[in-house]
Amino acid sequence: MPTYNCGRFIEASIRSVIAQTVSEWELEIVDDCSTDDTYEVIRPYIEEYPSIHYTRLDANGGPSVARTEAIRRARGRYVAFLDSDDIWLPEKLEKQIRFMEEKGASFSCTAYEQMDEAGNSLHKVLIPPEKTDRGKMLRLSCPIGNLTVMYDQRALGKYEVPLIKKRNDFALWLRVVKDAGYCAGMPEVLACYRVREGSTSHNKLKLIKYQWELYHDIEKLGLFRSCWYMCCWAVIKGTGLGLCVREK
Repeated sequence: MPTYNCGRFIEASIRSVIAQTVSEWELEIVDDCSTDDTYEVIRPYIEEYPSIHYTRLDANGGPSVARTEAIRRARGRYVAFLDSDDIWLPEKLEKQIRFMEEKGASFSCTAYEQMDEAGNSLHKVLIPPEKTDRGKMLRLSCPIGNLTVMYDQRALGKYEVPLIKKRNDFALWLRVVKDAGYCAGMPEVLACYRVREGSTSHNKLKLIKYQWELYHDIEKLGLFRSCWYMCCWAVIKGTGLGLCVREK
């Protein structure tokens, strides 16, 4: 759980981990030099729960650096991702681990629901494809939600998140799917994504620069293929074509 100035929301995220029906978990919170009351909110949970670990970076490095540090510190077999303004449903870990074991999958994701800043449902559910390989992930511009991803690090090992300010989760999944072969999609809603007004991910125009950087500089797809996938991204973000989205 990387965090930066998320004191308003992080308590709900932490409590959703504590509420998991799986009892053997550890939560690695990596603070990217927050300047708000994030630590004051977190401190009672660190003191009460030995399985919650807090690390504050020496300098602000962005979410890529914070995620990489959290992955480095994770000791369990399964690594799951949760940003500090999103939440998991109580059976998320239990059901997803069972799903991965039944499918023999080393990389998976689930459906998730959108909520507003106050935690109210926006009545929109996003369902991942049953199987997403690298090609489909590129064509659909990452049809999986960061807050739903889980991978087996016993099978796949550790990863460093590419150093890009936004879309670094997508860049990471492209690396993971190379090793895993595909991402298995679970159609059940097991997490809630908080849509925050004014965030960069909420403003698609601001993402153009980072999307191009991902394709051209990080993935090194070349000019033509980068332009092609940029067109795919624009169409999908503008129309939702190819994505499974339903009203709840």
